[in-house]
Amino acid sequence: MRVMVTGSSGLIGNALVKTLTSPSKNHNVLRAVRSDSESISGTGDAATAHRDIIRWNPMDLENGLSARDLADVDAVVHLAGANLAGKRWTAAYKDVIRESRVRSTKLISKKLVEAIRASGSAGTRKTLVCASAIGIYGDRGDEILTEESTIGKGFLPEVCVEWEQAAQVAKEAGVRVCHARFGMVIDPNGNEGAMKPMVRVFKLGLGGKLGSGKQWWSWVSLGDAVRALEFLLMNESARGSYNVVSPNPVTNAEFTKALGKSLHRPTVVPAPAFALKLAMGEMAEAAILSSARVKPMRLMDAGFAFEEARIEEAIGQRVTE
Repeated sequence: MRVMVTGSSGLIGNALVKTLTSPSKNHNVLRAVRSDSESISGTGDAATAHRDIIRWNPMDLENGLSARDLADVDAVVHLAGANLAGKRWTAAYKDVIRESRVRSTKLISKKLVEAIRASGSAGTRKTLVCASAIGIYGDRGDEILTEESTIGKGFLPEVCVEWEQAAQVAKEAGVRVCHARFGMVIDPNGNEGAMKPMVRVFKLGLGGKLGSGKQWWSWVSLGDAVRALEFLLMNESARGSYNVVSPNPVTNAEFTKALGKSLHRPTVVPAPAFALKLAMGEMAEAAILSSARVKPMRLMDAGFAFEEARIEEAIGQRVTE
């Protein structure tokens, strides 16, 4: 397949490009790189895995991407979007979070449709696998959540709904669209993503539960996240929304215990909820203290097998000292 990947310098994108271009897979990858700040070289092995690169501007709905670039593309994996934890959630940064996801998805959908119409080919020959998030369910306590669950309330659910709806024009043109609703992605080395700041604190012996520790964290290992994306790419019957999380969510207290054990560090310094809210504002309440007990029912029903289904397997002893 010829696959365009956005967000290819990020944690998931970098690992996905490495997998798709490996000798055993040998797919042709076109990396869409932002015209402002995203590095062309990327990171790690994926930087040298393939040199096929295009510039794009995800905020420009008219000229941010050329339909010609998508003419010979079989699929797009769209992973780009502003970091939720990149800054404090001011009104301005919340607009960045929303627009970086919604506008970029609208752009890709629009240009896919234009490419289809220009070539006269059937839309079913194109696939769009677009990132989304389990934030769509909001704060739900102990409720078990599946793809059939209702949408939550608040900023993150609203963003996720708009994010997924932004691909509607592609669906209507016959493009096969999958929404990968990611939970917290665990980098086994603890050097990237949500794990990075936690590992740093735990290594100092300052790790502990966050808030009550009773909130459910739905997570997925980096390896299983990449395998799930590849599964959705290759499975012609896959359509709609899929929870990309382990079938075994854990409470924050359980996660804290597993991470502390893997790093051989104590976990006795809790962070009170009020302190987290004071330090991080709305982001703490929406992303750290909220509870989402999510199950990947549609992935499992489709035959996907998780290789690291338990938190001990995902963290293990591989978090670097």
